[in-house]
Amino acid sequence: MNKSLVLTLLAVLTLASCKAPPPPVTDDTLVTSEVNGVKLVHRHAVAAPGEFTPVNQSFRALYGASIMTTPDYSGKVVRYLETGKTFEVLGRVEHSWLAIADEPQGTLIGYVPPKAGVESSRYDATLRSDRPRPRRSKQVCVDVGGASKACRTNDTATWILD
Repeated sequence: MNKSLVLTLLAVLTLASCKAPPPPVTDDTLVTSEVNGVKLVHRHAVAAPGEFTPVNQSFRALYGASIMTTPDYSGKVVRYLETGKTFEVLGRVEHSWLAIADEPQGTLIGYVPPKAGVESSRYDATLRSDRPRPRRSKQVCVDVGGASKACRTNDTATWILD
């Protein structure tokens, strides 16, 4: 009886000292990467950039761009920007793409093309300058005798007599 008690205690102590295996790594597991001296926290599915230049500014989306897992179009789409909505740019990475987050100094959620957004302070001016300008239609006029003339605009084939 004494030996069975000792063996049971020995088995319990041996199993108690074992560590549980680490949880499996999934796409949603948060990892930390250091690039150019800057620590970035991101999901495992989002690739760490090869180079990084900090920006840390609020931008607004010019169109509904895809947020990608890599700073190019070969990655997977994480989600989409909403036109006019604010997002945080953590920095510029390869190919001038923007590394973005939902909040200042937040978790890197992905990358967008460089023309997908503009600094929040320049958003209204950018939209105004991007609007198409109305074109002036040219008139073609010919003399039809005396003080009279016939005119037509380039966009129609209708002649009007003056």
